[in-house]
Amino acid sequence: MSLSIHGTNGVTFNDGSVQATSALTGFRNRIINGDMRIDQRNAGAVHTPIANTYSIDRWNFQLAQASKLTAQRKTVTNPQQADNNTYLLNITSTSAYSVTSSDYFLLGQFIEGFNSADLGWGTSGAKSITISFWVYSSLTGTFGGSVQNSAIARSYPFSYTISSASTWEKKTITIAGDTSGTWVTDNGLGIRLYFGLGAGSTVSGTAGSWASANYLSATGAVSVVGTNGATFDITGVQLEAGSTATDFERRPYGTELALCQRYYQNRIGDSYSCGAAGQAYSTSQAYAPTSFKQEMRSAPIINLATIGSTTNRISFMNSSLSHPATIGTIVASSISVDGFQFQASGFTSGFTAGNATLLYRNGLGEIWNASAEL
Repeated sequence: MSLSIHGTNGVTFNDGSVQATSALTGFRNRIINGDMRIDQRNAGAVHTPIANTYSIDRWNFQLAQASKLTAQRKTVTNPQQADNNTYLLNITSTSAYSVTSSDYFLLGQFIEGFNSADLGWGTSGAKSITISFWVYSSLTGTFGGSVQNSAIARSYPFSYTISSASTWEKKTITIAGDTSGTWVTDNGLGIRLYFGLGAGSTVSGTAGSWASANYLSATGAVSVVGTNGATFDITGVQLEAGSTATDFERRPYGTELALCQRYYQNRIGDSYSCGAAGQAYSTSQAYAPTSFKQEMRSAPIINLATIGSTTNRISFMNSSLSHPATIGTIVASSISVDGFQFQASGFTSGFTAGNATLLYRNGLGEIWNASAEL
């Protein structure tokens, strides 16, 4: 068998088939959890997003009004019709809401600057990108979205057409790199990607060009929230450098989970599990450090479960294996990208200085969550 090797085109075999090389390897897809597999917060449960909150991992909702839609990770009924993606994010409108001129309803993902710096946006060498995705909607027509910088000073509204209702369709959008504006290139917010679910006239712009304005969608785009019971399913979202859409990059589940945990992770407790070993420095102060599963983007915000010494609570046990009768507070302290420590105080009885163990008691569920989202 004869073959030729080209640094750009790849390997060409004697039958004319081509195997791409370096151009199709590595971190091509700048979108994380683009196939909607990972849902640490909701585990597949339906939920009603509120303004500016995260749904399944890495995907957030920017909403001018609350309670206009629900979201849920679901399985794809016929994966072969959606490029063998097995999960989707389902969005369902819960009313027939008429958007005002300044309203917006958006599904978005924020891309870290470290993952978009090589695009060179804001310079004369700015690279083009291609966005591709699979969509299944009860509505047809022209839909919209937008790409923006962190400062919301540069926007590129885009549009795409859904031709058939309740049918999987693949969409591809190529965008010339922006040679203007300021684009973050560190661990801050590099690129905002939005899919419009309804946007008013003052936050919509003409599709197909960069503008120095806050445009969140394309003018005249279909409003999903405008039809009661309308559904919008999406999966296989990819954003990559270049003007050609390549096959969706499916990374191993463990790799994708670790990428998600850079921004959000939690700890689920079970029956009387040992959370962390620490030290009681007095009868009223105890500390127990814990490490994150994955180094986070920045020192995160920590949310702890309710404390106490009764069923379904977290508590400390001292070296004599007794529980404190009353705990005043347990807070997170010494928070870093690697972990934090539980800091307890206010033991009114039953506790002495010495070794201490933090317990997650009796199937508590989520013990803590840590968010370093952009």
